[in-house]
Amino acid sequence: MSDRLFPEDNSDYVEVRINNVGFLDSMGLEGAIVLKSVNGVEFPIVAFSGEVAQHIALFQQGQKNAIPTIYNLVEEIAVMHDLLLLEVRIYQSESLLRANLYFQNRKKEILILRNYRASDAIALAAYYDIPIKLRKTLIEKKDKEIGV
Repeated sequence: MSDRLFPEDNSDYVEVRINNVGFLDSMGLEGAIVLKSVNGVEFPIVAFSGEVAQHIALFQQGQKNAIPTIYNLVEEIAVMHDLLLLEVRIYQSESLLRANLYFQNRKKEILILRNYRASDAIALAAYYDIPIKLRKTLIEKKDKEIGV
């Protein structure tokens, strides 16, 4: 996607990929995911539902035929209004990770849905195979922690 769509704040984010998805407990109730930047810095995210982690893993494997109702709702609304999900951006809000979802319509107008759960946004990104961007300050803080 072109940086021209969101030039005002695109430099505040770095693109990351899903590196690993798993569970923190043996019952699969609490999910964990590791995002990885192009320069190799890993950023773990924990404390979200194991069900979401399971869906992210399935989406990554190409199994996209049985999606949860809430993601199906997003799909139906997008289709009804000719919206295309372009990317998700993850940031920190107080102690929580949140996300903005960037949609575009046929007229190239941008619609931003703000302040959603990061785990759900990552699941949608995995479903649609779209970029995930993480606020640079989170990666930089992680860089300092590991001494990169």
